[in-house]
Amino acid sequence: MPIIAILRGIRPGEVSSVGDALLRAGIRIIEVPMNSPEPLESIRILAERLGDKCVVGAGTVLSTRDVDDVAEMGGRLIVSPNTDTDVIRRSLEKGCIVIPGVATATEAFDAYAQGARYLKLFPASTYGPSHAAALRAVLPEDTHLLAVGGVEPGNIEYWLGAGVDGVGIGSEIYRPGDDAATVSRKATAVVAVVVA
Repeated sequence: MPIIAILRGIRPGEVSSVGDALLRAGIRIIEVPMNSPEPLESIRILAERLGDKCVVGAGTVLSTRDVDDVAEMGGRLIVSPNTDTDVIRRSLEKGCIVIPGVATATEAFDAYAQGARYLKLFPASTYGPSHAAALRAVLPEDTHLLAVGGVEPGNIEYWLGAGVDGVGIGSEIYRPGDDAATVSRKATAVVAVVVA
């Protein structure tokens, strides 16, 4: 399932039920942005509860200290909005999957040279599917390109058609305050578009 569920703003008290809802919908990659309330506690809860079934980790990771903290909580995913070579290297040292943000071919190849094999086109809506297709055409075959930022059910097919390997979805799956039933309904609808 090529979807990362981005739970920006989630709180530790609701993360278990929301994580269960995502799992039932078929989503297996869950990101808790570091600018959420108590993100490390939410990551710890998700990792303990779903770590054997899902890849769980953090988004908006901006420092090597963040990487260390996430890994200590059991997180295995490090997602950044930018290309920071120190963050990439530390993530790989910790055995994490690292997904740095890139916009240009230069940033993409710099991240690749540091060992990143998953790259996040961000913000995707600023560049569009044609930009993603152009990047995809020149990137090494073992690179996985994800579109994040402005991706929603109505345009997922265009991104996948442009050659991206996956998408990150935030508010179309979870908005702060959404209960598990709401997340289940929204996540199921997003998954249905991808598998159609």
